[in-house]
Amino acid sequence: MDKSRHVLMIGDQRFTASAALSLKQYAWQFQRTSCPVEAEQLLLTSPPPLGIILMEPAYTRPSLELERLVSLVPYTLWVALLSTDSLQEYQMRAFVARHCHACLLLPLDPGKANHVLESTLTISEVLSAHFGDCNSPAAPGHRAQMIGRSHAIQKLLKDIEKIALVDAPVLITGESGTGKELTARLIHENSPRHGGPFNAVNCGALPSGLIQSELFGHEKGAFTGAGKCKVGIIESTSGGTLFLDEIGDLPLELQVNLLRFLEDHRIQRLGSLREIAVDVRILTATHVDLEHAIQSGDFREDLYHRINVLQARMPPLRERPEDIEALASHYFQKFRAESPCRVRGFSHDSLVTMRQHHWPGNVRELVNRIRRAMVMCEERLITPDDLGLERRKDLVRTRPSLEDIRNCAEREAIAAALARNRNHALHAAQDLGISRATLYRLIDKHCVPRPLDSRA
Repeated sequence: MDKSRHVLMIGDQRFTASAALSLKQYAWQFQRTSCPVEAEQLLLTSPPPLGIILMEPAYTRPSLELERLVSLVPYTLWVALLSTDSLQEYQMRAFVARHCHACLLLPLDPGKANHVLESTLTISEVLSAHFGDCNSPAAPGHRAQMIGRSHAIQKLLKDIEKIALVDAPVLITGESGTGKELTARLIHENSPRHGGPFNAVNCGALPSGLIQSELFGHEKGAFTGAGKCKVGIIESTSGGTLFLDEIGDLPLELQVNLLRFLEDHRIQRLGSLREIAVDVRILTATHVDLEHAIQSGDFREDLYHRINVLQARMPPLRERPEDIEALASHYFQKFRAESPCRVRGFSHDSLVTMRQHHWPGNVRELVNRIRRAMVMCEERLITPDDLGLERRKDLVRTRPSLEDIRNCAEREAIAAALARNRNHALHAAQDLGISRATLYRLIDKHCVPRPLDSRA
């Protein structure tokens, strides 16, 4: 029998048994329960495409527990079963309007009920096909996942596969919000150290007076308030991977200690004379230009060369607009599983506007806008207004010419090549397969800022 015709019925067992019997001729398979805990187990174990709730005061009334239950699996669609009198109650109407795809009135008409269930099943299948297999909630501790099919992301994933197998320091570069910690997690999970711990530390968020103690640990009595021995983050990561985010914010005096550790993989707790050998792989990340920080005296050059053995670059979201819809759908599904939401997706205008937006905050900005839109949206589809985005009028009113498209492509290709090669003109020209003179001519043509190594 077709598993897609499974239906979970929640309500009084005697009444749901009668309803199931009246629909038996249409080959629906029913699982019936009146217990919310059992219903939750059934939803998590084998989520059905459809559910029916008996919404009668004597059996089931709207509640926070029921709202959480019907929102547990995003694409199980629910049908309310209730009387005309019950539908007049405000709480009942509000629940049905927010959480149910359809409703059936009592006394139950088997023929009409079958048509409603067939129609609802079709919508459930369409949603599953469009959004992917999202009926199963994500398991706790699931592996990191990089969303996107763009050339930039596919290249990054290939780089991660190679980098993960080499037990050497890695510097991950990219703008804020691009997902540098996600890249670090992927490197760890695909490395021989995947069975060990993964710890992430934001160097810019640690109090300046406690950074050394947090990273390297301290002995009892090492300073005022040190009432007991503390194992530092580096030592506690032994056998695994330590990710130091915003390494450029690490104070100079701590840079010396980190350099010493990278050279001999030994640490010394604060207040101790004994060195401890620690087996840890160091991954670092920054959104600032460390070479410029070296020139200004804010970062040690010898440490830079130690952490920059291998490098991975996170592309900004504006360089991969073809991934925006996939990212939006991914986070939409994630947040639907977290809280009750009647929104079904994004309007066409929303998708167009998201591709046009510059995304200065990158993926982090996209996530925040989607989460806010899902709370504020009052319709079935998220609009640009819900996202807080304005559609660019210049792109709406006029169609770009072939010359405009060519110029835009050239400008984006040059900017991306310079970013990939850390603003080095010769390397960017080689990357693009053109001479440096041609690169300078195109830079001037498209008003792209000249790189630091350009000649007068």
